[in-house]
Amino acid sequence: MFKIRTMNAISHSGIEVLEQKGCTVGPDVEDAQAYLIRSADLHSAVFPQELLAIGRAGAGTNNIPVEDCTEKGIVVFNSPGANAEAVKEQVICAMVMASRDVLGSIEWVKSISDRGDEIPGLVEKGKSNFAGPELLGKSLGVIGLGATGALVANAALDLGMVVYGFDPFMSVNAAWRLSRDVIHSDTIDDIFANSDYISLNVPYTESTHHLLNAEAFQKMRQGVRIVNESRAEVVDDEAMTEALKSGKVGKYVTDFPNKVILKAPNVIAMPHLGACTPESEDRCAVMAARELYDYLLNGNVKNSVNLPDVSLSRMGVCRLCVIHHNVPKMINRILDRLGADVNVEHMINKPRDGYAYTMVDLGSPIDQATADSIRSMEHVLRVRVI
Repeated sequence: MFKIRTMNAISHSGIEVLEQKGCTVGPDVEDAQAYLIRSADLHSAVFPQELLAIGRAGAGTNNIPVEDCTEKGIVVFNSPGANAEAVKEQVICAMVMASRDVLGSIEWVKSISDRGDEIPGLVEKGKSNFAGPELLGKSLGVIGLGATGALVANAALDLGMVVYGFDPFMSVNAAWRLSRDVIHSDTIDDIFANSDYISLNVPYTESTHHLLNAEAFQKMRQGVRIVNESRAEVVDDEAMTEALKSGKVGKYVTDFPNKVILKAPNVIAMPHLGACTPESEDRCAVMAARELYDYLLNGNVKNSVNLPDVSLSRMGVCRLCVIHHNVPKMINRILDRLGADVNVEHMINKPRDGYAYTMVDLGSPIDQATADSIRSMEHVLRVRVI
């Protein structure tokens, strides 16, 4: 069966999914057809020719050179939504910490531990130093309404907040998950103007790089509290530091500490804890494992970040899978190489961002020479015969 190399500590639940299918799984597996990873940085990795896919047990894929993988015909999968519940809970926790100086109060109480019978009186006198506003009645702007953002928005409504949501690419499934009481914002500037709190729940892409910058901060309410559970690069740290110093941003809670932001005032930084629950790690690993296995066995693609979702019930004797550039007449050229004697039982082709994936179920097997002929075609990146 298939060989899958793991990197990082992968939940046993995910490994078990693959082992039950007869796969060889582990950190020392050689000649692996797939990698199953969490946060391992693959940007300097040299990928072997036999590597077909990378499964990320989590949502973000900025630790993977996605464009390079695509050009090599390597499919990159992630686990969208599998950690959404865990991240949602941390966003709510972060908003409470941004409102009240919970962390400061805990440290202060520790500092009076040797005051004996004076402690109750000191507590009553000192507690007002750590007070802060309630979430009830305040406005929250949620930027990104995917699996996590929708859960955050709905939970905030349950807490009595007024919720604004912005996501120009919201899917139909996300729309179904979202409460009708969330106020739809046509522009991100609406979020900036109307929000006492802002929650970032977008993936890191070229278009979201420094989404919060100096210009954005100028449009926000004075003292706005911001929670970043997206990625560090979504926020311009230098601009955030200035906004914190001026009081434009009252508190910044981030899961992505670095040397710049840790020196800024009014920052609560956590060590990327958003998805660090055993339940989340199990769900992410299981989802990634299932995606990898279905691709390796059947060629089906679900939750890929570099290829379109493509799924086809098996028909015929064998299946031809081709990853290629999305250029005119590619399908005709592929079929021409198959020859007139091979019957096409079933076929699907879908494009995405300049690339395309074609699956063809055939009524008879094709030989190595035919597969190599297709493999040698211009614009073809990967050919598999299953």
